[in-house]
Amino acid sequence: MDATRIARPEDVGLSSRRLALIEGWMQRLVADGKLPGVLTMVSRRGQTAWLACHGQADIARAAPMRPDTIVRIYSMTKPLASVAIMMLYEEGHFQLDDPITRFLPCFADMRVCVGGARGKIETAPANRDITFRDLLTHTSGLTYGFMEASPVDALYREHGVDFQTSDATLAELVEKAAALPLLAQPGSAWNYSIATDVLGHLVATISGQSFASFLHERVIGPLGMKDTGFHVPPEKLARFAANYTRGADGRPMLIDDPQKSRFGAPRAIASGGGGLVSTAGDYMRFCQMMLNKGTLSGTRLLGRKTVELMTMNHLGGDMADMGQARFSESPYTGIGFGLGFSVMLDPAKAQILGTPGEYAWGGAASTAFWIDPAEELAVVMLTQLTPSSTYPIRRELRVLTYQAIID
Repeated sequence: MDATRIARPEDVGLSSRRLALIEGWMQRLVADGKLPGVLTMVSRRGQTAWLACHGQADIARAAPMRPDTIVRIYSMTKPLASVAIMMLYEEGHFQLDDPITRFLPCFADMRVCVGGARGKIETAPANRDITFRDLLTHTSGLTYGFMEASPVDALYREHGVDFQTSDATLAELVEKAAALPLLAQPGSAWNYSIATDVLGHLVATISGQSFASFLHERVIGPLGMKDTGFHVPPEKLARFAANYTRGADGRPMLIDDPQKSRFGAPRAIASGGGGLVSTAGDYMRFCQMMLNKGTLSGTRLLGRKTVELMTMNHLGGDMADMGQARFSESPYTGIGFGLGFSVMLDPAKAQILGTPGEYAWGGAASTAFWIDPAEELAVVMLTQLTPSSTYPIRRELRVLTYQAIID
């Protein structure tokens, strides 16, 4: 797949005139000062039919957003890490319902937060061990410190359990997390968490090589994702975007200068939950591999049945049924979760255009992608505005994209 070659939209069942509505939307977001810059890419039937950039990747340096701009994809790392662990699943190293204590004994005899007062947490024994499926579906009982929604989140902050900022190794940080109580009983609730970082450590433990090297050798390299990695090398820093948040005046305010960013040098830890940088073309190659049921340009990463299993709903209902009625900027009624991806169950219930069976995720800096097998469609949106809940741009782009389908 050559993401830089743009097909005539009508040749793949899309309307050029209707796709142009995306352009106007992008221009307004930049002109209104909501986003510093934004890129959208739409692929259908294996061909890129839309690619547009607006605004700036780095406002201070007047660097425009370009097709080859490198961005922090944060949690869009999770699907790649999920593919990595599922490659080891295909090799027969474990079953999905196996306890992770087979490989990580530090997770034995976990305790679960059941309440507390005056700064003291009350715990009870976990009903069972965490399984591989629990980690892949975010039902492990683990959490994130930045959630700031529970006493367990506070413990993560107190003990420095942060895979984005820590100078510890992956093994050290996972063991530190395992010493803290769980937020909920394993399998009982959907809670966004460090689970995919634990999966990265499991990849390293099972394969016998570092998670970063496994991901590069088995996923990133074979897919030809040449600008994707856990840091930006010096010769590519000029293409690296700045990261922003919404300032007091409503306009983008710098929070990470690309020339001074921690992403500008290798780190001791490779975060499977949010450590990668990438480009639109690179990430679209990953999307196309998934659309092709595990293969791209003659290279097969996963079997067809594995991809189908990963993109099915593995929850007992939708995410709202599992205690997560809303996440980031989007309601999650009518949306389930597979092995590394959210999964559309019912567009009417979700109150958004879409197709049952499409799967997706996004990143903390407002990046997003989704893959629709029934429509042979993949969409990537890149910007750099943290947090992703600032504006409902993912939902807006979904409507703008689906309304352009004319066959």
